[in-house]
Amino acid sequence: MTVVRDVLTAVLFPAGALFCLLGAVGLLRFPDTGSRLHAAAKAQTLGLLLVLLGAAAQLPSRHAPVLVLVAVFQMLTAPVTSQIVGRVAYRVDALDRRLLVRDELADRLAKDGTPPPGADAAAPDRDADR
Repeated sequence: MTVVRDVLTAVLFPAGALFCLLGAVGLLRFPDTGSRLHAAAKAQTLGLLLVLLGAAAQLPSRHAPVLVLVAVFQMLTAPVTSQIVGRVAYRVDALDRRLLVRDELADRLAKDGTPPPGADAAAPDRDADR
């Protein structure tokens, strides 16, 4: 049985580390905030979950609740943080909207009567008058 656990751990740890590495490379290489958020949220979360599964295979079962708490915390905080950062990036016009397939937030903002991002660009530049 220990051979099976060792093989399972030998697969899960490097796979998790690879996803974490790919997420970090994506943060450095991707061109805009939206794709960087995708790399940070998806790849890092999957990488951590794979590492936690590998650790769970090796540790005694009494440590399982701690690993489950770490996994739940990661699964709850990463999407929420990405959502908040994505909305802020959208509202300060830091996203390349040409890369969006469907812009649902623009529809919601228009329905709520909120001016779309970049509406201030049509206003005259106050610093240019100085």
